[in-house]
Amino acid sequence: MAKKRKAGDGLIRQRTDGRWEGRYVVGYDDHGYPKTKAVFGKSKRECTEKLAALKAQLGGIPSDKLRPEMRFADWLDYWYETHCKPNIRTSTQSGYEDRIRLHIKPELGEIPLNRLTQNDLQQFYARLKKSGRKTRTEYYGEGLSDRMVRMCHATCRSALQRAVQDGLIRTNPAEDCKLPPKKAREMQVLARDELQRFLIQAQAEGYYELFLLDLATGLRRGELLALQWDDLDFETGVLTISKQVSLVRGKIVMSVPKTKSSIRKLVLPPAVVQVLREYRESVHSRWMFPSPVLEDLPLNPGSVYDRLQLILEYANCKQVRFHDLRHPNVKHTTKIFSLRLMDFQAQAYPDARRKTRGACQLLRVGQSRSPVRPLCNRKRFS
Repeated sequence: MAKKRKAGDGLIRQRTDGRWEGRYVVGYDDHGYPKTKAVFGKSKRECTEKLAALKAQLGGIPSDKLRPEMRFADWLDYWYETHCKPNIRTSTQSGYEDRIRLHIKPELGEIPLNRLTQNDLQQFYARLKKSGRKTRTEYYGEGLSDRMVRMCHATCRSALQRAVQDGLIRTNPAEDCKLPPKKAREMQVLARDELQRFLIQAQAEGYYELFLLDLATGLRRGELLALQWDDLDFETGVLTISKQVSLVRGKIVMSVPKTKSSIRKLVLPPAVVQVLREYRESVHSRWMFPSPVLEDLPLNPGSVYDRLQLILEYANCKQVRFHDLRHPNVKHTTKIFSLRLMDFQAQAYPDARRKTRGACQLLRVGQSRSPVRPLCNRKRFS
């Protein structure tokens, strides 16, 4: 079985003309597509040597400055800029940079690379867990979450493993460290009555079409907000998903989805297409869900999450993540997926689609009128 290539090592393959080609990712463009440089050779060995020379050339820091006794902070900077940053997306870079700047460097940065021990790392993780949080301690306490501790460990381990490969240290002190256990968060799913109340409240706040489309398709939040009207064929009901938006340091960034399988086409139910056709008449933007305050930009992903939580609260539903809304669509064999489609077609469309202003009410046989409380100004969340 072939040995798996490590991330950041580059790609080597034999072309149809017999030559060997090596490619190395040197960054990403504004649309999230990788930018690569290529080398060629008559043999695999020649191509491997040329690829290694290319990576060394792109490293930036002279080899004589890479010493075993260099500060761990300096090694982190070199490793991140040379081996990590060119191979990750812009949205991922901010997470790495924050962990290095806020947590790892202040605690471990002054220790020489070859003097960093497993005990240093173990104590570092314990401090993070106890009092590592820098902001919003009044809401979440002084310690970091188990997930963040594990992410800091993953960053240290990757950087130190590169040092082992470069011959600066003999072993990786991050190996075999004891970490907080992984805790799988239980998926929360809205019940049928909660789903109905949720859609009615969303209609009252002008977010009905957005959340209806998400519940019907299971799109990720970034994929949903990146939709443009050109992505939907009203005649066939085919919706094309080919991009996503993310929030990077307060700015909306457009990129391609993470995997090739994420670029796909979905056929929408006819009732959903009809809802979007009526909604299209009131939208004067190329974006399907445009920001009401920022010109020619989609809705802010962060504000949509905040709006989701408020709608759930006012509709008297359990608090769920945006990701939880797509759970029944990830597993199409679940019973609740079928129940939701029944709700959409038999209940939600005829009633909740009615255009209303202010409070929205639902009247059914055996049910009393129940006004839906409007939320605060929508522009605040855009």
